[in-house]
Amino acid sequence: MMLRRKCFTSFCSSKLFNLPSNFRSSSSSSSSNPHLSALHLSPSPPKAATDLVSLTRHYGTCYWELSKARLSMLVVATSGTGFVLGSTSAVDLSGLSWTCLGTMMVSASASSLNQVFETNNDAKMKRTCQRPLPSGRISIPHAVAWASSVGLGGTALLATQTNMLAAGLAASNLVLYAFVYTPLKQIHPVNTWVGAIVGAIPPLLGWAAASGDISLNGWILPAALYFWQLPHFMALAYMCRDDYAAGGFKMYSLADASGRRTALVALRNSIYLIPLGFLAYDWGMTTGWFCLESTVLTLAISAAAFSFYRDRTKEKARRMFHASLLYLPVFMSGLLVHRRSDNQQFLEENAKGFVKFSSSLETSELDDENGDKKIKSRRPFQARSPVAYASIAPFPFLPAPSYDYSI
Repeated sequence: MMLRRKCFTSFCSSKLFNLPSNFRSSSSSSSSNPHLSALHLSPSPPKAATDLVSLTRHYGTCYWELSKARLSMLVVATSGTGFVLGSTSAVDLSGLSWTCLGTMMVSASASSLNQVFETNNDAKMKRTCQRPLPSGRISIPHAVAWASSVGLGGTALLATQTNMLAAGLAASNLVLYAFVYTPLKQIHPVNTWVGAIVGAIPPLLGWAAASGDISLNGWILPAALYFWQLPHFMALAYMCRDDYAAGGFKMYSLADASGRRTALVALRNSIYLIPLGFLAYDWGMTTGWFCLESTVLTLAISAAAFSFYRDRTKEKARRMFHASLLYLPVFMSGLLVHRRSDNQQFLEENAKGFVKFSSSLETSELDDENGDKKIKSRRPFQARSPVAYASIAPFPFLPAPSYDYSI
């Protein structure tokens, strides 16, 4: 009797709810295991959504590698530093953000076009054969479309959000890198010096974006970038010269079997960096502390370059390469920390003038009637208005004080 009742109950439940046999079996087995029951009842993600996530991840990785993202972020850092240095007092954070974003887009475009033109060369080199184009992970037309869109977008962004001078520098740098420097790498070793010009433009771009023009002070950081790139790249070219030879690139180190001239170029340009700290201080761009710190830093990279010149081995070249990697962020940080704004310069000049006036009242000597006795008297001076005193801190926006006085 009990057996008939169980069979009838099972039959009714299956007929009433019309459940699939596999679900009924899983339900009965999961009654003793609640975790297994939840696993069976949770819906699996649709195949289309999974494919979309995989596709997004794939192309995101390809775009990241095509853009040489780490190099592009270094370019953005130099451009942002130039913007801060070109700002008079308060830094426009909105303008800084637009400048960095536009620079990043243009740099990504230039790097992508560089890889489009060097696809066959990259396929022959160990360190580049796994890039998206030589490995076949993305097509050349797709890479060209990506480079064109971000390049045009970044230039338009700079033109609308900053000024036409910054946009013109960005567009010029893209053309110089992709269509001059890139083909020169397979023609003549002068490509390294052209590439140094490319690296020197981003801080000038940032300065122009902040100030709207290019002044003498604005050339300090571009000069540092230009001279710094030569020891940096000469070390890299010496370490990877076999790879560059396999890729068909005409690097300076390939025509220098002993490495002597390569090391000499690195040493010479390291020494060229020494006066930049003095110029930054002399032109009123930074305080005296930066002059001292820059000198110590430049002597350190010069010592590494001299060591490479004396003993031309890959180990010494690698040490100089690492020293160059340390130099640039420390140099830029020093510029930012010790920079002097226009307000600071104005206040210092006014404070000096005020102290000089109050501590050195001029005296005149007058003869009496007989001419044998001299009397010292102070020359009267014109009283100054309270505004003249108030123009000293904390009111630097008021008119500068006038120290003219009459007898």
